Amino acid sequence: MTGPRLLLRGAAIGDTTADSGLVHLQGQAIYIRDGLIAWYGPEAKLPSGLRPDQEIELGARLVTPGLVDCHTHLVYAGKRVGDFVHRLAGSRYEEISSGGGGIASTVAATRAASEEALFEGAKARLERMSGYGATTVEIKSGYGLDARTEEKILRVARRLGGIGIAEVRTTFLGAHAMPPGYQRSKEDYLREMAEEVLPRLISEGLVDAVDAFCAEIAFGTKELEIYYLAAKRLGLPVKAHLDQLTETGGGALLARMGAASADHLEYSGTETIAELASAGTVAVLLPGAYYFLRESRAPDVATLRAAGVPMAVATDHNPGTSPLESLPLAMNMACLLFGLTPAEALRGATANAARALGLADRGAIAKGMRADLAVWDADTPAELSYNIGFSPLHSTFVKGAICREDSRRTDANERT
Repeated sequence: MTGPRLLLRGAAIGDTTADSGLVHLQGQAIYIRDGLIAWYGPEAKLPSGLRPDQEIELGARLVTPGLVDCHTHLVYAGKRVGDFVHRLAGSRYEEISSGGGGIASTVAATRAASEEALFEGAKARLERMSGYGATTVEIKSGYGLDARTEEKILRVARRLGGIGIAEVRTTFLGAHAMPPGYQRSKEDYLREMAEEVLPRLISEGLVDAVDAFCAEIAFGTKELEIYYLAAKRLGLPVKAHLDQLTETGGGALLARMGAASADHLEYSGTETIAELASAGTVAVLLPGAYYFLRESRAPDVATLRAAGVPMAVATDHNPGTSPLESLPLAMNMACLLFGLTPAEALRGATANAARALGLADRGAIAKGMRADLAVWDADTPAELSYNIGFSPLHSTFVKGAICREDSRRTDANERT
């Protein structure tokens, strides 16, 4: 394995400890080789004999692990401004869905869109997310609800991973909702998704994980067991949208399945949280949807914290309930609306988010980890949860390659 050798000098490293303490180290250097962090530490203690191909002076800028957005619905067509207007007038999520809005309207637009149109729309969103420091982004399907469109969405997601600004992980969300006009039962639909559609998508290399919407307006735990068992047989990790609108009792099912993550959790009680803790499942908090839906019940962060459940933070970017593209803004919301500390928010958008995706090779600045890094015009790590309305990002590195640099802020010296 070969790759450029890169030395970053004048770094102020910002990271977190396993118990969500903040790390802030001045005067540091990071040596990157073959896309990995080969050494980091005080610049005064740089090992002799390093032969970097390039040196970059960061001028005391803050360097954190690249941000990991572990829950998005980035590939879709159309907008849901009408849903927004109805919600402001007092309509609830369930009422909007039953009236032809909600997921069904996005499904119709996405089915009608060409693959190229979906790609161009999602590419613009991914570029903006990269501008907020995201270096790994998960993308779900679920706006097709038929074999052809689900495949189209996941094919677009894979293409997005090839443009070089962020790594993309794909999740099959065939169990997002019942398709419009489907005449058979929920069990029949889930069996079709699990036994016919999913194996085909796997054979084409399009799926990294399987998700489902566990809710009264979508699918219950008994119905989802068939779907999850099929995914497990095929060797895929599972996760769920859980307890967003009401408590479902889905924690036991996710624990049995060894779920990688449980996402939303606004209505999860102590029993569900204990079940998630026993399985080592990551709780993915999605404050953008909570804010946008004007919900009043927040996830029980104190109980999650006490139970030792790792908490991740994500944007939940989607057209209907969280049109949010900034992961730092999601971190800010997680602090102000849910009660996380800035250290918990940073860990939630780095190490814990990577864990939710089953990625042990990123999310921290440590020897042997992937050199996925974000460089910020910021003095302290807490600033990433403090600022709103703009991005202090200076540059990003994905696997040691410079992927994004803001020329308006650049004054770094490069020496070869």
